[in-house]
Amino acid sequence: MSGLIEGLPDAVALRCLARVPFYLHPKLEIVSHSWRAAIRSPELFRARQEIGSTEELLCVCAFDPENLWQMYDSLRDLWITLPVLPSKVRHLAHFGVVSTGGKLFVLGGGSEDVDPLTGDQDGSFATNEVWSYDPVVRRWAQHASMILPRAMFACCVLEGKIIVAGGFTSCRKSISQAEMYDHEKDVWIPIPDLHCTHNSACTGLVIGGKVHVLHKGLSKVQVLDNVCSGWTVEDYGWLQGPMAVVQGALYVMSHGLIFKQEKEVRKVVTSSSEFRRRIGFAMTGVRDEIYVIGGVIGPDRFNWDIKPMSDVDILTVGGDRPTWRQAAPMTMCRGTIFGCTQLRI
Repeated sequence: MSGLIEGLPDAVALRCLARVPFYLHPKLEIVSHSWRAAIRSPELFRARQEIGSTEELLCVCAFDPENLWQMYDSLRDLWITLPVLPSKVRHLAHFGVVSTGGKLFVLGGGSEDVDPLTGDQDGSFATNEVWSYDPVVRRWAQHASMILPRAMFACCVLEGKIIVAGGFTSCRKSISQAEMYDHEKDVWIPIPDLHCTHNSACTGLVIGGKVHVLHKGLSKVQVLDNVCSGWTVEDYGWLQGPMAVVQGALYVMSHGLIFKQEKEVRKVVTSSSEFRRRIGFAMTGVRDEIYVIGGVIGPDRFNWDIKPMSDVDILTVGGDRPTWRQAAPMTMCRGTIFGCTQLRI
């Protein structure tokens, strides 16, 4: 990385490059070999952290195209397309997705590619494979596999470690086992099992520094404060429906409304009636906003067509009056959203 900018020490030049937005990095790389080396170096991303120029990007994967991820830059309202995930599983779905250590992690899941004759999911209902995407070198890499294959499971990050729990294993049997991944050591270790399992998909949320595991159709929530103490079971009476955590608070879409849920207390925030016919979308929190992404417009009694969506609708909940607006639609991905998470780089 010698001689990045004439007349400046490389340490100072690196800090200058660190201020350039991530979406422009491919253009910087063509300036010179030394700039390419700098842009793809861990030192640049450490400099971005030091000077406070890191960016929060939203990572999304949908049914179409197969195994393709895009990243959304909310400050510039633009989409960045990643290389195709090189998994051998066709139409990988029902996986876990999180980010930690500046990388996007895709874990487990199975094939959504159904054989019309046998109904088999491409021979794979659940896998234990683990992939990460490194935005520094812009490549996917495979990591140590989970102890158990699993799909439709809870997946969260707690204190920098990835926690997976519940779901279904390769024989389509619901499981209570949980495990934890240290991305620095590339090692999985078992942690205390969930107290109970259920024959339905589960999801995970981090609220107040604790992992919350919810099974579809059940009001009970299993909570993990730390891996040493194990899980506790709570019954908060939370509404069922798509959920998002915004600035530490839980929001739920249910019965055509957005609710703010605090333990057993809930408050109506605004209407979401326009999403009643939209299914398979992602709902996630970014800063003080709720994003509703993709999905399909399902058939009704007057129209049997299914319309894949690439739309992005945003609800600002941080002000006195919640307001909806639309962002740039996904440029490649559309339809049912398989995975959605935030990545800080």
